[in-house]
Amino acid sequence: MRQRFATPCVNWMVIRMPEVPAPFATSVSEWMRSGGPSDDVVVSTRVRLARNLVEYPFTPVASPEAGKEVRDAVAQATCEIGRVSSEGYAVYFLDEMDAVDQWILVEKHLASPHLLDQRACAAVVLDDAETVSIMVNEEDHLRIQCLFPGFDMDAAWERADSVDDHLSRVLDYAFDGRYGYLTACPSNLGTGLRGSVMLHLPGLVLSGQMEQIMSGLHKVGAVVRGVYGEGSAAEGNLFQVSNRVSLGVTEADILYNLSAVATELINRERSAREALFNADQYALEDRVYRSYGILANARKMSSEEALGLLSMVRLGSDLGILTPKVRATFAELMVRMRRASLQRILEETLDAEHRDIRRASMIRERIQQAS
Repeated sequence: MRQRFATPCVNWMVIRMPEVPAPFATSVSEWMRSGGPSDDVVVSTRVRLARNLVEYPFTPVASPEAGKEVRDAVAQATCEIGRVSSEGYAVYFLDEMDAVDQWILVEKHLASPHLLDQRACAAVVLDDAETVSIMVNEEDHLRIQCLFPGFDMDAAWERADSVDDHLSRVLDYAFDGRYGYLTACPSNLGTGLRGSVMLHLPGLVLSGQMEQIMSGLHKVGAVVRGVYGEGSAAEGNLFQVSNRVSLGVTEADILYNLSAVATELINRERSAREALFNADQYALEDRVYRSYGILANARKMSSEEALGLLSMVRLGSDLGILTPKVRATFAELMVRMRRASLQRILEETLDAEHRDIRRASMIRERIQQAS
């Protein structure tokens, strides 16, 4: 195994070389585990901070050489986190990883698809639990992300703020007294803070309320996106709700307002589920059990179909129609059944047809274990 260490950072930082297996490739991230506040509706909570280094051009206009200097500077600065904590951090250079592992980072919400476009000078910093993920040279030099299971905005913010404080002792951030933290996109100016909550909203979708709700959220400064963020579809009744503005407001205001929006959505989703159940219990139970039956017996399945069926099974678990253990598999399966994760778990390169076959087999096994 070849490893490259920065001299003062032996205990905290490993830069992955091509032949070294990536620990995150088959691990279960903390946010994928069941539990957390309001986890009947909220899958995960994320806080992200956009930061740039004062002495380098923004990533979209930086030269490859400048990008690599930024990458190296952040890798060295990661040592600062390790010095003041007992947690381990690893730095992964994307140009030293194969395509499958790169896409696993996306599937696990540890990196964005856009970061892969910058792979020549991009990196990802992960802590042991994969709660902290720092994207290097995405749209900004640093995107510090903290991802927690359930609805836990305070914990996500406290962790992100702590990591940011440690890094700022080593890195010189681009900051302006009037505009705050300077970012490549004007929408991130100011605090550079983007909070987001991933919600499972089958009740609102089935009752036909989502379109009206999405229109209303825009008016209160919130943005609704699909399961993988901007430009992605809302598969499996999963929606990401985040703040739209970060300039002219404080971090506390952003988090308070977003929490208020998420709380309202949680309450409306619970009411919608109850109304659906009371209106026609047998119809809802039939839909849940049919979805369960397909997942437990199908021999071929696409990821899109699987996520839709898993959404109904999770709804059934939340309503007490199915065992609570079924819900615990939802977040894990929504990642592991994806193309790259599935291939890494099986250690096989699969064409589309064989992926559908192996995906169905894996889901059958997990569903049976949870029953």
